[in-house]
Amino acid sequence: MKKRQFIFIMTDTQRLDMINVFNERREMHTPNLDKLVEQGVSFERAYTTQPVCGPARSAIFTGTYPHTNGMLGNGMELGEYVKTLGQRLSAEGVHCGYIGKWHLDGGDYFGDGICPDGWDDAYWYDMRNYLMEMPKQDRVRSRNFLSCFDEQGIDESFTYAHKCSQKAMEFIEAHKDEDFLLVLSYDEPHGPFLAPKEFFEPFKGQRVFEKENMHIDINTLPAHIQLWANNGRKVFANEEGLGLAGCNSFVDYEIGRVLGTIENHLAEPTIMYTSDHGDSMGSHGIYGKGAAMYDEITNIPLIMMNPTWDEKNSRRHEAVSHIDIVPTILDYFDVKKPEALFGESLLSKEKTVGELKDQAFIEFNRYEVDHDGFGGYQPVRCVVKDGYKLVISLMSDDELYDLSKDPQEMDNLIHNPKVQSIRDELHDALLDWMDVTRDPFRGYYWEDRSWRENAPKPNWENHYMTRQRITEPGEVKQLDYDTGLEITEFNRKKKLY
Repeated sequence: MKKRQFIFIMTDTQRLDMINVFNERREMHTPNLDKLVEQGVSFERAYTTQPVCGPARSAIFTGTYPHTNGMLGNGMELGEYVKTLGQRLSAEGVHCGYIGKWHLDGGDYFGDGICPDGWDDAYWYDMRNYLMEMPKQDRVRSRNFLSCFDEQGIDESFTYAHKCSQKAMEFIEAHKDEDFLLVLSYDEPHGPFLAPKEFFEPFKGQRVFEKENMHIDINTLPAHIQLWANNGRKVFANEEGLGLAGCNSFVDYEIGRVLGTIENHLAEPTIMYTSDHGDSMGSHGIYGKGAAMYDEITNIPLIMMNPTWDEKNSRRHEAVSHIDIVPTILDYFDVKKPEALFGESLLSKEKTVGELKDQAFIEFNRYEVDHDGFGGYQPVRCVVKDGYKLVISLMSDDELYDLSKDPQEMDNLIHNPKVQSIRDELHDALLDWMDVTRDPFRGYYWEDRSWRENAPKPNWENHYMTRQRITEPGEVKQLDYDTGLEITEFNRKKKLY
């Protein structure tokens, strides 16, 4: 009987153009990911659901948006009723292994070292496990980029990426004759960019992230972006640019080791590859990620490959989302998507890539709960559809970009009458999405924008609806406030007094 084996590999902080074949100037060194692109299907307009580590991962592993599952920012945990992919598949008898960064337990950056329900604890290896293996002096060295260039240097066996790869290769060899889902989640190329120094050599003195939109007049940008840009940090020409490019090359090398083991031991596995978010690296005058929707932060690689598929080196240009990953993997294992999940499977009935919606939604709430910086609470909602991107920044200024004509997002069309109908259609789609997903921050203020001529008048009751959470089998049924009986309609008109 044909084995169902799914390997899901992801990195942290890798935007689409950090894979060499998607880099306009071909300045990245990613031969293994390039090969994966050549062998599979690439979604060139794939988007994160929130450009922050924890919230992005919450959608990747639950199939629900951050504003729905409770992870509004880093340092916040999933709602207790939210099930992960591992829980869902293990309940169906699928062996699930998770190796690498998790970032969903609500603790510090490194995790709590405890294997969550649904995953094989024999292979669990988050970043706390990695640090706890080291003497204190090595822990400190592992958090300092300059360790790569000191007298001792960094050997690949010292890195988190190498240790995660080793465990993944052991899992594949041990379970090659059974059905399984394996998640391999690298922290790299996220800072502190730890890698052997030879991986940085090709990028020394280079401005590999140089783009025209680095030199945009920041006074034309939304107010909160101007504040961010004026924060005084310039990154694209300093050690952070070198670090990100070099570590990006190193994690590609580590992925290549795992891909070799897959090729040697598995006959017809399906491989999916992505990253949680990107990094601005100076584009639009800003650094890092956060309360912005520019492609440098939100447009991430998403690649799928199966050796039996006829499609090779196929490039798809419809907008898709991380929210589609859980439905896709459930579909692969013939598990019905629960009603409470969002997104759609990317697979056809024949389990190859099928038709796509061309629609992705992105949000931002806050960067993290532990720190006061990074802009604090900055509610932003975004839709990418039909080649356009609409961004509503509730406490700042809105944006609209024609991505086909303006891929670097330098010409804000939000007040341009020539695209009024397109803008308003996107606006309606965004408002509908906020309703359907029970966005806790929805309200009349998202509708009442200065550029929307036919916006409804503000109304205290908003849309007059009750939108209660859908309960799943095994959960306590919710009761209707007005009758005390079990709810039969989760979305219904409110009773007005």
